[in-house]
Amino acid sequence: MLRSCVGATIFCGLLTGSASAASDATDARLEALQKQIAAMQHEISALKRRPTGPVVNTSIGPGHQSRMARREEAVQGIPGSEGRSPAFLQAQALCEGPAIPLGHVCFTPGGFLELTGFYRNPNESADIGSNFGGIPFRNSPMAHEGEFRFSARQSRISGLVTAMIDPSLKVSAYGEADFLGAAVTSNNRETNSYVPRIRQLWAAFDDKDLGIQVLAGQAYTLMTTNLSGITATKEQTPLTIDAQFVPGFNWARMPQVRVVDNVAPGIWAAAALEASQTLVPGGAFVIPANVNLTNAGDPAGLNNSTTTYSVNQAPDVSAKLAFEPGWGHYEIKGIARWFNDRTIGRSYDDMGFGVGASATVPLIRDTLDLQLSGLFGRGIGRYGSSQLPDVALRADGSVVAIPMFQTLAGVIGHVYPGFDVYAYAGWEHAERTGALSLSGYGSPTLNDSGCDIEGATASTCQAESRDVKQITGGFWHDVYKGSYGRVAAGGQVSYTTRDAFRGLAGVDPSTHMVVGLASLRYYPF
Repeated sequence: MLRSCVGATIFCGLLTGSASAASDATDARLEALQKQIAAMQHEISALKRRPTGPVVNTSIGPGHQSRMARREEAVQGIPGSEGRSPAFLQAQALCEGPAIPLGHVCFTPGGFLELTGFYRNPNESADIGSNFGGIPFRNSPMAHEGEFRFSARQSRISGLVTAMIDPSLKVSAYGEADFLGAAVTSNNRETNSYVPRIRQLWAAFDDKDLGIQVLAGQAYTLMTTNLSGITATKEQTPLTIDAQFVPGFNWARMPQVRVVDNVAPGIWAAAALEASQTLVPGGAFVIPANVNLTNAGDPAGLNNSTTTYSVNQAPDVSAKLAFEPGWGHYEIKGIARWFNDRTIGRSYDDMGFGVGASATVPLIRDTLDLQLSGLFGRGIGRYGSSQLPDVALRADGSVVAIPMFQTLAGVIGHVYPGFDVYAYAGWEHAERTGALSLSGYGSPTLNDSGCDIEGATASTCQAESRDVKQITGGFWHDVYKGSYGRVAAGGQVSYTTRDAFRGLAGVDPSTHMVVGLASLRYYPF
């Protein structure tokens, strides 16, 4: 009995002590919570007394003040956001349209799958890109036959990555490729079409406060007209199915670094250093043995050994001003180029230039647009679709830029949403230049007596292009557009003439080409 009482007393005491300890712990937790609530109430009161609007650090410039203000506004009210970029917090919100959030960036897929069928007469043995400056004359059997082909090689893949470093700083990266490259056609003349064929591959940094963009990589030249502002991926390329567009259209895709400044509302200025390359005449043109103007590519240096590369000692320098006064888009543009060759014991230099303008005018709002562009100067053949040569040689072997001009006019009709029709007329013209021999361009001493005689040898048809002209028209129609992408059908017909300089025989060689194309494209995104 005594043992039971003693045991019960001990057990009761333990229960009493445990209850007392639990009560003390609960009181401590309650007291801690009360202190936290008091601290939070004090912080809320302090925030209520705080002046409205972001704090501005007057020791830095106004552009940075604005950037910091927007950054503070973007992160206020997001728990745990202190010291972190909005890109990490709001990637989902920053992605618009088809863009997909991937970690801290947005990825926008693009491109299309295409099947094109076309008939071309005469035969150029070419794929979807026509050789406007190389239409065969009637001495060639190819001039008397046509060619029909199917092609899926113009199908395209592209992707755009964007990220906001802070509310005013954006980084973009864009890549675009197709399947029109072949190992032996790889070159850096107009499209830098090495295999795999990169159309565009660049990165850009945009500062919204300063209104400045810096772009580096492969993109369209500044000589290409834009649809709006001076914006990469917003180039005003003709709507043609033919991959070579239209004679008279100014374009090239090349490595470059450019700076674009939004100098005022509706006004943009840009300058760029663009990869240089010089086009020399083909066909009858002969480089004297003691003149170094072009060289075969060095495969050990990762160039194409089946083509030639020019001697260039400086990049092409281009500049552009774009205006949007409220009715249309207008541009003034210019380019400077430097050419070089060497004879034994001496080097020669010559300068090329181009000055041009363009206008896009809505003749009937949302219904009919007019497009005009032109570029004239010396040594600008590379920037035209016909790929006329940039230079020739004088009698002493020195390099000389060829005078020329390129012009294009077009109209686009928006019949109804998803159905557009278009028509273009283009012209590229070159002048006689250099020596009165095979090393000049368009020399009157060239033998063109056999150009109209089938089977005549090439030595009797030394014709060199003076003019390339084209008229073309077509349409694009959305067969389907919905949640699963877009299916577009298109058709195009073109008529192109190639006229050569008058030669020794006193004739003006001329030839022409007709092309009909039909396309079916699927845009998944």
